[in-house]
Amino acid sequence: MQNTGFTFLLVLVTFVQVLPASAQHGRRPVPAEHGMVVTTHHLASQVGVDILESGGNAVDAAVATTFALAVVFPAAGNVGGGGFLMYHGADGEVTAFNFREKAPLAATVDMFVGPDGMPDAANRHVNLLSTGVPGTVAGLVLAHKRLGSLPWADLVEPAVRLARDGFPYSWDMRTTGDWLRSLAENDPVYDATVAQFTKGDEGNYAPGELFRQPDLARTLERIRDGGHDGFYRGETARLVADFMRRHGGLITEEDLARYEAQELTPVHGTYRGYDVYGMPPPSSGGIATVTMLNILEEFDLARAGHNSAAYLHLLTEAMRRAFADRAQYVGDMDFNPSLPLAELTSKVHAKRLRSTIDLLAASESDSSAFNGVHVQESEQTTHFSIVDADGNTVSMTYTLEQGYGNKIVVEGAGFLLNNEMGDFNPVPGHTDRRGNIGTKPNQVAPEKRMLSSMTPTILAKDGRPFMAIGSPGGRTIINTVVQVILNVVDHGMDIAEAVEAPRIHHQWLPDRTSFEPGISPDTRRLYEMMGHEVYDRGRQGRAMGIVVDPETGIRWGAADSRSFDGRAIGY
Repeated sequence: MQNTGFTFLLVLVTFVQVLPASAQHGRRPVPAEHGMVVTTHHLASQVGVDILESGGNAVDAAVATTFALAVVFPAAGNVGGGGFLMYHGADGEVTAFNFREKAPLAATVDMFVGPDGMPDAANRHVNLLSTGVPGTVAGLVLAHKRLGSLPWADLVEPAVRLARDGFPYSWDMRTTGDWLRSLAENDPVYDATVAQFTKGDEGNYAPGELFRQPDLARTLERIRDGGHDGFYRGETARLVADFMRRHGGLITEEDLARYEAQELTPVHGTYRGYDVYGMPPPSSGGIATVTMLNILEEFDLARAGHNSAAYLHLLTEAMRRAFADRAQYVGDMDFNPSLPLAELTSKVHAKRLRSTIDLLAASESDSSAFNGVHVQESEQTTHFSIVDADGNTVSMTYTLEQGYGNKIVVEGAGFLLNNEMGDFNPVPGHTDRRGNIGTKPNQVAPEKRMLSSMTPTILAKDGRPFMAIGSPGGRTIINTVVQVILNVVDHGMDIAEAVEAPRIHHQWLPDRTSFEPGISPDTRRLYEMMGHEVYDRGRQGRAMGIVVDPETGIRWGAADSRSFDGRAIGY
C-alpha cells in the first residue's frame, strides 16, 4: 500500500511500540496426530476424544461434547438453549446447522416495551418471558442424522453418567450457590434452581465435592432413548409446558413440537488464499467476519505490525463498518428474504467501504442512519472445535444467552432455560450514540429466530480444513474470531499465540473501543491521537481453536487461558 501518511505512522510506531508480537506468547499449542477436541471444560474435551478414539467422527464427537458440557459447564453448555454448528468434511463437503431458539407462538412485537416506551429489562432477561423455544437437541439430532456414524444413544450416554454419577464441583462455580439463593428469596420460580445447584439446608457445594444432577440425568436419558421426540414431545415437553403455565411463561407443548433445526448453506469468502466459511443469518457472524476480512485484505497488515496503532486503527475501521451493516440489514432470513447477503460479503462492497477509511484519523459512527434500540448480548456462551482422524472438522458455538440463562431450572427436568428473547429488538424506532440499536429485521415475531453474534468459523486451504475457531463473548465474538484469524494468517502466530494475544473490540455504536490488558501504553496513546476513544476491559472471549499443518497433518489445539477449565486434548 503506497500512502505517505500511513508510511510515516508505521515509522513512528516502530520506535514506540513496546510489546511486539514475539513477546505476546501464551501457552504452547497441543499437538496430536489423529484427533483433537478443544473445549472450555476438560471433562467435555475428554468425552469428545473418547468418542474419536472409539471410531466416531467429528460430528459424533460434537454431539457427545455438547451434552457433556450441558452437565459440567451449566453457565453456557445446555439442552435448553441453541446455537450453530459449522462442518467441513475431509471430502470437501461444507455445511451449516442452525438451531437458534425461536420466539413462542404467543410472542408479540411489543411484548418487551415498558410503560415508559423503553425496553422492559425484567421481561427481556429475567423472567420466563425471556425464554425462546430451545434448539440445541434438535440441532444435534439433525447433524447426527446427516453426518454422524456411531449410534445416537452411545453419544448421549457419557453425559447421562456425568449427571447421574457426578463430577468434582469446579472452582469456577464456587460462588454460584450464594447468588442463586439470593434470587430465590422472593420468587419461587427459582426453587428448582436452588435445589439443583446447592445442597439445600446443608449449604453450598465446595470445589472438588461430588456434584450430581439426577433430574438432568433423567432428561438426558429421555433424549438418549428418544432423540428429537425425547425432548420436544412426551415427558420433558410436558414438564416444560406445565412449568411455563404455572409461572407465567409462553412456551407450550405445541411450540416444542413445532420446533425444527435447519441445515443451511454457509457464508463463504476468501482471504489471502484461504476459503472462509461461517454461519449465515440468524447469525451475523459469518457476514461480519467476511466483510471485515474483505476490507482488510488490501492492507499490508504484517508490515503494520501486530497490535500497533496503525494496525488497530485499520482493524477498528473495518469493525465499525461491518457492525453498521449488521445493524441495518441482518436478521432471520425466513422473515427477511430480501437480505442482501451476497452483496454484503462481496469484494465490491468491501472496496466501497474501504474507500471511506481515513488512514490517519478515526471515522465517526453515525447514529442517525436508521432507527433501532440497543440489544445487549451476554458474553456467557461457549465454543468448541473438533478435528477427527480423517480431517473432518466441526466448529460449534451454543449458548443460554446470559450466564446460566435466566437462572431458571425447569422443575423435574433439571435443565436451565435460556433468556435469548432479549436478543430481539424490543422497541421499534430509536437509535442513539450510546449504542441503542434495533432495526426491523430483528423485531419480535412468532417462530422467528433472534439475531446472534455467534461465529463458528472454519478456514480451508485447497479444499481441506485448515483452522477451526470460535469464541463466546456476545458481540465481541465476531471481533475475537477475526483477530485470531489475522494473528495466524497475517502475523504467523501458532494457534496458542493467536488465541492468547490481547484483543480489542469496536461495534459501531457506542463509538468507542475496548482494550484488553497487554496492549502497549504507547500504542494506546498513538491510537487515541487518531481520534479513537478507548476504555479498559477485562477478558474478551474464550477462544477455542485448532490449526491443521497442511504439510504434516499434525493437529495443533489451543484452549484459551481466559477459560478457567478449558483444555485441548488430542490423541
